[in-house]
Amino acid sequence: MPLSLTESQAVNEIAQFLYDFLPGTPHPFADQSISFAGVAHNLGLSGFWTGGSKFPAIATLLEKTLEIRRELFCNLILDIVRKGLVYRNNKGNPITRDDIRRLNELVTGVSFKIPDLWDPAFLDSLPHGQKPEQTQECPPSQVAIGRLKQDLVKLTGLYPQARGYAFERFLNELFTFYKLNPRSSFRIVGEQIDGSFQLGSDTYLVEAKWRDKQIGQNELLIFQGKVGGKSTWSRGLFVSYSGFTSDGLQAFSRGRPTSIIGMNCQDIFFILEGELTLIEAINRKARRAAETGEFFISVYGLSKGR
Repeated sequence: MPLSLTESQAVNEIAQFLYDFLPGTPHPFADQSISFAGVAHNLGLSGFWTGGSKFPAIATLLEKTLEIRRELFCNLILDIVRKGLVYRNNKGNPITRDDIRRLNELVTGVSFKIPDLWDPAFLDSLPHGQKPEQTQECPPSQVAIGRLKQDLVKLTGLYPQARGYAFERFLNELFTFYKLNPRSSFRIVGEQIDGSFQLGSDTYLVEAKWRDKQIGQNELLIFQGKVGGKSTWSRGLFVSYSGFTSDGLQAFSRGRPTSIIGMNCQDIFFILEGELTLIEAINRKARRAAETGEFFISVYGLSKGR
């Protein structure tokens, strides 16, 4: 049965709140169950886990469970919390009693109350959240990264046209945070450039696409032409929210020099999670392209030395 508008809004709030409880998919050498995909598999809900961008995947998992397997919703939340306790402790960011109390409030928005999460003994076993004065003492860089994470998640709730422009603004803020002297969207006769930034002595032109479909070879060739039509020292960064098709990547890299590199939304989340800095990611991607001709390799792959 389709959810009401009130329930749909509650699901989005729960998905956003649970975002940091677990990774979307398990790391190759970690416990495969400690992830949203692993929890869904354990409960027989794998068909509701769409993968791809993490926030909409979590929202879909919650929504489909409520619509089709409502009797498993409480078990789903409990398993996310159970695995999240381990994951967050290992990350040095334990789940607090304030987190669980907030989750309990949100769950009431879909007409559930989960007794295990209201158990006083369980709540008392959790650490207290930070006091306001402690939160204010966080380093400015940490606060800025947290805000960028929230801004990126919020983009998923916008209408497509507004989301595209907002994505460009988000990238401008990200480049500014890393002191890359970004320039916003500008138009040259016959073509549109979404922006540019300066990394050392290299100038990068930027193409940003937020679409549900992955980017194929044709759009990569068009952007390569834009970059190649400028100075010989220009480089390009193509940022695609949904990533790139495997066929497109293979065809684009086959027997063709490239002056552009690619990044997807998962890369940005890994950067904001501290796997690599943005500058490290761009430099390693550029080196990989110079050595192998590969347009795209994931930040996770780079951080693991692949």
